[in-house]
Amino acid sequence: MKITFMGAGSSVFARNVIGDCMCSPALRDATFALYDIDPQRLDQSYALLEAIRNALGAGAKLERYVGVEKRKDALRDASFVVNAIQVGGYEPCTVTDFEIPKKYGLRQTIADTLGIGGIMRALRTIPVLREFACDMEEVCPNAWFLNYTNPMAMLTGYMQRYTNIKTIGLCHSVQVCSEGLLKGLEMEDKLEGRKELIAGINHMGWLLELRDRDGNDLYPEIRRRIEAKMDDPNCEDKVRYDYIRNFGYYCTESSEHNAEYNMFYLKSKYPELVERYNIPLDEYPRRCIRHIKEWGEGYGEMMEACKKGHERSLEYASRIMEAIVTGVPYQIGGNVLNTNGVIANLPREACVEVPCLVNGHGIHPCSVGSLPVQCAAMNMTNINVQLLTIEAAVTQKREHIYQAAMLDPHTASELSIDDIKAMVDELIEAHGDYLPEYH
Repeated sequence: MKITFMGAGSSVFARNVIGDCMCSPALRDATFALYDIDPQRLDQSYALLEAIRNALGAGAKLERYVGVEKRKDALRDASFVVNAIQVGGYEPCTVTDFEIPKKYGLRQTIADTLGIGGIMRALRTIPVLREFACDMEEVCPNAWFLNYTNPMAMLTGYMQRYTNIKTIGLCHSVQVCSEGLLKGLEMEDKLEGRKELIAGINHMGWLLELRDRDGNDLYPEIRRRIEAKMDDPNCEDKVRYDYIRNFGYYCTESSEHNAEYNMFYLKSKYPELVERYNIPLDEYPRRCIRHIKEWGEGYGEMMEACKKGHERSLEYASRIMEAIVTGVPYQIGGNVLNTNGVIANLPREACVEVPCLVNGHGIHPCSVGSLPVQCAAMNMTNINVQLLTIEAAVTQKREHIYQAAMLDPHTASELSIDDIKAMVDELIEAHGDYLPEYH
C-alpha cells in the first residue's frame, strides 16, 4: 500500500499524519511518498519521519520526490493522497493578502478561510489542485484525496464538484470543539462520556447538541457560565461565546477565525470591539513568523522528540485509512458535498461538515436534517462567498471574484463596491504569476 503526502515539507501535518500511520498495525508497513517543491524542507521532514520510523520499529518505506516533474511518480499507484500544500507561502502571498486590504481599511485575523484573504488563497490553490487531480486520474484514479489545506470548503468543494477524485476535507476543529468549550468554562467533569452532534460548514460547524453521560443537556449551564467569561479581560473565546448568546449555539473553529467570518466584530466605526472581544488582528502573519523561527531554531529539539517515537494524534487521516483498509467502522466529522441534502436547508452544491461513517466501502455522510434557521443563515453568508470563488476559479472571470468579495460579510460591511473592486484588482496585480488566469 502506498500513501502519498503532498506538501510534506509541512512539518506538523506530515509528522502527525505519517507518524499516526506508523502507529497503526494496518498502515505501519506502507510506502510513504513524500512530495514537495522545497528540497530543504522535504529533507528535514524526511529525517524527522525516519527517526520516528526507527523509534517505532515500523516496516514503513519512506520515499522523497522533489519538484513538479516528479509529481506523477509520487502519486503513482497511491491508495491515499494527503494534501497539506500552501501556494505562495508566507512570503510573498500571505503578506500581500494582509497588507493590501489594510490600505483600504480592511483588517483581518487569519485570512485563510473566508474574506478577501481566503478568496485569494483559494484562487491560487485551485489551479494546483486541478493539476493534482489530472495526475491522479491518470496514475491513481481510485485513490482517496484527504484535504487538509485551507480554505477547506472552497478547495474540497471544487475537487468534489469538478474532478473525478474521491475527496474528503478534514479539519481537527471538530475533534476539539466540545472539549475546548467545557474546559474553557471549567466543566471538565462533563468530558467523559459526553454526547455531541456537530453539523454546518467548515470552521462554522454548529455544536447542535451537547449532553453528559446521563443524557442531560449541558447548554443551560454553559449559557449561565459564559456571562461571567464575557466580563473576563483575559478570555480569548468571546466571539464564540457571543455566538451562543445571539445565535444559540457554539461553533467549531476558534474566535480569532470567526471574528472575520461575519459583519459584527471587526468594524472601523467601532474600534473598541477589538479590545472588548480580544480579537488578535494580524494573527496569522505573526503565527507564520513564529513557526518559521521555531522550525529553524527548534529543529534539533524536534529531532530528539522524534527519536523517542510518536504518540497518535487526534487527526482523522490515519483513522480513515485504517477503517477503509480493515473494514472496521469509524466515525469522523468530514467535509462532503451536500448532494443528497444531508443538511436539508443548505444548497446541494455546498461543501458541508457533518458526521460521516467510514468503513471498507468508503466514506458515508450522515443525514442531520435541517439546521436551526439562524445557523443555516449564518452558514449561507459564508457559502455564498465559497460558491462564487469556485465559480471564479472554474470560469476564470474576474467579475465573479468581485462578486465573491462583495458578498463577503466582513468585506461588504466595511468597504464600498468601488473600493472592493479596486482592492481585488490590486491584489490580482500583486499576486502576478500566482494568478495568471486573471491578468
